[in-house]
Amino acid sequence: MAEPATDVIDATLLNPAGTDERTEPAWGAVGSLALGVFGLVTAEFLPTSLLTPMARDLGVTEGVAGQAVTATAIVGAIAAPTMAIITRRMDRRLVMWMLTSFLILSNLLATFAASLPMLLLARVVLGVALGGFWAMSAAMALRLVPMRLMPRAMSIILTGVSLATVTAAPVGAYVGDIWGWRTAFMVATIVGALALLVQLVTIPKLPPVGVASFRTLLYVLERPSIRVALLVMLLVASGHFAGFTYVRPFLEKVPMLHIETISLVLLAYGIGGFFGNIAGGFLAERNLKIAVALAPLLIALAAASMLIFGTSLTIAAVAVAAWGFAFGAVPVGLQSWLVRAAPDQAESAGGLMVATFQVAIALGAVLGGLLVDHAGVAIAFAYCGIATLLAAIVVLLRGPKQAE
Repeated sequence: MAEPATDVIDATLLNPAGTDERTEPAWGAVGSLALGVFGLVTAEFLPTSLLTPMARDLGVTEGVAGQAVTATAIVGAIAAPTMAIITRRMDRRLVMWMLTSFLILSNLLATFAASLPMLLLARVVLGVALGGFWAMSAAMALRLVPMRLMPRAMSIILTGVSLATVTAAPVGAYVGDIWGWRTAFMVATIVGALALLVQLVTIPKLPPVGVASFRTLLYVLERPSIRVALLVMLLVASGHFAGFTYVRPFLEKVPMLHIETISLVLLAYGIGGFFGNIAGGFLAERNLKIAVALAPLLIALAAASMLIFGTSLTIAAVAVAAWGFAFGAVPVGLQSWLVRAAPDQAESAGGLMVATFQVAIALGAVLGGLLVDHAGVAIAFAYCGIATLLAAIVVLLRGPKQAE
């Protein structure tokens, strides 16, 4: 199949050698993307901590209100592979500004939602912003820094995820308890507006460098390294969500922890994810294959430790923290791998990764639920360990080469 045609790149992005790699990093723009993803993930997680008052206020059950989360995930999975196609002729900074504006609009709609349909509309708009951002973030990072600094740039961007993971739920619950759940969404609106302001100031002109199409997605999938990377993503994400979704029941039944202690253990998971994100970027700059393989291997070891020694509070807590550290490092390595494997179609590769991730979440949650209901939490953890160990082995055998 012939390679898709590409547009001419703005001369300000060319280095003296005439390649399309930027010579000087635009760290301000990278930081603005980190702030944007912090706002996106915060908005995504808010319903988790506000579900009860939201359901009561809107006059629906908690199960029905929970479909706000489902709506975001479904739309995000659709938006991820199609955003680059829909916006293929637009300057990428305009696309990012548009996506951040959708974030603001979503939070405003949620703040003033008077009914469930209006809340669902808000979450659909968020799904477009979320899926589009994740599909384009790695490609934009590639345009903002030299290739050798790509892992560091992704680590900075994904720091926004780690911070939101640690703070969104507890802060949302606190604000919602004192001032109401609508105030929490208004605070998220302000965060989104701040992100947009910083992006307006820092992101340079980024004209499109490729004409994306559905044919492009198939073209990217023809590359063996892309297929291997997506397989690794499927194994890691499905294993993680099959096991970690049920970590609270495990901690309640095996080491028999009280809710206060479980909250502290989950906080350790979030803190571990923050540092894992930083460490993943540091290691990926030096040896990408080791960085990508080490994360799932550490998850497998954490799951095995909990299965074998989980009755110990200390071992269970350390294993959960290590799990968070490892999963925090996963996106940095995998996104860096995908961009190196398809630098000419990084947006399409990013869209495929996000779609695969969403499918893996669904598979992991469904499979984990079936295993927990019919065989127990331990079997779900066992599947997690096996899937992530297989992922590490695949990376070591077929993973990225330093030349990629």
